[in-house]
Amino acid sequence: MKSLSSKLRPVVDALPLLLWGIFYILARLALENSALDSWLRVLIALLPIPPFIYFLAAAVSHIRSMDELERRVHLEALAVAFPLTLLLVMILGLMELAVGLSPDDWSYRHLLPYLATFYFLGLVIAWKRYK
Repeated sequence: MKSLSSKLRPVVDALPLLLWGIFYILARLALENSALDSWLRVLIALLPIPPFIYFLAAAVSHIRSMDELERRVHLEALAVAFPLTLLLVMILGLMELAVGLSPDDWSYRHLLPYLATFYFLGLVIAWKRYK
């Protein structure tokens, strides 16, 4: 029978990501209220930074605890995701100049799902290489 700590491990590992996500969503919802003063809107926009730092520290700690193969796989995933992200930002910037993309359809807040997709695509490519 698994101990309580081993059953809670996935929840504990996901906590930094969940906190960051919750703070981000709350900030997004709060910023839809345009009646707020600009200083308060800036403060709300910066609120997800501390949970993100917590997430980043936890992710780095987790990667440091991995074996050499797992580290290499995650490095290759980042080697795929980072250039794809640069390409996406470059193309969106040029398309905005070319045809004036609507901020409601394409803006920085729309990029987050693509970043995660690029990273998981990189993980799939790397794991296939080492399996």
